[in-house]
Amino acid sequence: MRYRPDDAELLDAVASLLEGDVLAALPPAVAHQVRVAASLCRILQRQATLEAPARERERRALIELLGLPEGPASALDLMALRGELDDRLRDRGAHLDPLLVWETLVAVARDDLAVAKPGYDAWEGG
Repeated sequence: MRYRPDDAELLDAVASLLEGDVLAALPPAVAHQVRVAASLCRILQRQATLEAPARERERRALIELLGLPEGPASALDLMALRGELDDRLRDRGAHLDPLLVWETLVAVARDDLAVAKPGYDAWEGG
């Protein structure tokens, strides 16, 4: 059973407190450190919310990219799939569709950016 507030809600509360009441009460010399702490809370909040679905999307995308059959979760561990992709790319992309490789890597990077630097995940290049 999951209790409320969950991890993301607790981190939001801490970040809001730091950004609001605490930051306003501090001298400028310490304010930057509190902003950094609040930013770290926000990153952890986004990780708590976004990371599990992003990793599952990556796992499924790598299974498709590598042409592997769906199997038990333990047999298709994300780290093992990343290792398999790495091995194939080192072998000059043996039996991989270059466009699908690019699309998969872009999707993974966008999911990572949504956690680390929201807004940058929407970048289209230029």
